[in-house]
Amino acid sequence: MRISEDRVSHLAHLMKDTIVTQNLGTITDVNKFLNKTKEVLTAYAKLDEEVEAFVRQKLASYSKSIMEGSREWDVMYLKHYTEEMKKRW
Repeated sequence: MRISEDRVSHLAHLMKDTIVTQNLGTITDVNKFLNKTKEVLTAYAKLDEEVEAFVRQKLASYSKSIMEGSREWDVMYLKHYTEEMKKRW
């Protein structure tokens, strides 16, 4: 999933605001929190792209052609995607 730097920043600020307004915790260094949150969100988005490409390649390599968008493809995609994310994250 491609995500722009502006969106990552926006999400990080939303997370900070939610933590503060709902008293879910205290943030002692806002800049450090925002930077670390942006780093994690960016790493997750990159990992998601890699796993998606890997799973698509894996499904394409099956001897039985599975049509993308079919129920079978969706089930197999989700299964492989979940397994691969567990391994890598």
